[in-house]
Amino acid sequence: MEAAPRIAIDAMGGDSGPAAMIAGVGRAHRRDSSLRFVIYGDERLIRPELERTKHDSSTIEVVHTSEAIAATEKPSQAIRRAKTTSMGMAIAAVKDGQADAAVSGGNTGALMAMAKLALRTMPGIDRPALAAALPTMGETDVVMLDLGANTECDAQNLVQFAVMGAAYARCGIKIDQPRVRLLNIGTEELKGTDELKEAAALLREADYLPFSFDGFTEGDQLSRGNVDVVVTDGFSGNIALKTAEGTARFVTDLLRRAFKSSFRSKAGFALSRPALNLLKVHLDPNNHNGAVFLGLNGLVVKSHGSANPKGTANAIKVAARMVRNDITRKIGEDLDNFRAHAFSHEAAE
Repeated sequence: MEAAPRIAIDAMGGDSGPAAMIAGVGRAHRRDSSLRFVIYGDERLIRPELERTKHDSSTIEVVHTSEAIAATEKPSQAIRRAKTTSMGMAIAAVKDGQADAAVSGGNTGALMAMAKLALRTMPGIDRPALAAALPTMGETDVVMLDLGANTECDAQNLVQFAVMGAAYARCGIKIDQPRVRLLNIGTEELKGTDELKEAAALLREADYLPFSFDGFTEGDQLSRGNVDVVVTDGFSGNIALKTAEGTARFVTDLLRRAFKSSFRSKAGFALSRPALNLLKVHLDPNNHNGAVFLGLNGLVVKSHGSANPKGTANAIKVAARMVRNDITRKIGEDLDNFRAHAFSHEAAE
């Protein structure tokens, strides 16, 4: 019988503190009663929130600490306090085998630094990447990485991101042969930086891996549904993500303003409500919350700091799915395969 995923929760991370995190835990548990939780944070703040949430107390353990990482805290400062903070203790639980994954809505830089120091990168991975599934016009989401962990990347980093992103698509979106593309300023082979061109050449040769490399894609194609994994450096990826989120808010606010502009518009809103509700669901970032740090010897999921309970529950769902599908092992197998072929190719030369 499959073991129940045990998720470590940094209850003090996020804009709302324990309220949204604990409500999200309750929501996730109602959705999947097999989940088990270890919650780290100030017990005096956590217990009242748990009392408001319908939950099975036998599935939840609370570990008290009054220390938390501030949103403005530098990673170097946070690392020095890792052992006594809710974020650091949640990550340590993964390292020590007391939890299968950690979820935090706290300081992204601190979370990345702590996770990398405690869990270390997998063999064959130079830098971990932040990956998330984003909505598209197609039948499935698109996995995009890196979303901000690494501002500068060389060709080998991008290839490693492609391997990890494809494993995420197989585990999280159930696509057996993901279509992988590199984000570029054009689709022509001659366009882009030397790093992009070199990465593309390496990926074209790696046709033995469980994904298909389809060349380059441009920013306006990210949401079209014609690609499953988009690979880029963290600088471009973070800008693309924030632009997409801002555009979604712009469209939502524009529609809201338009429908309030006149009596006729308000009548039109009543007729259009089913379609607009569908649009709202599609654009709501809480429905796609949960970015995974890939390439570490353990799972850490970043929840958006402003996530509501539904968003927090979705981040927990992402963590549980990655645990059940053993994504770390699958990434390791693909990397071993890639390195073995690269070694044999070098030996032949």
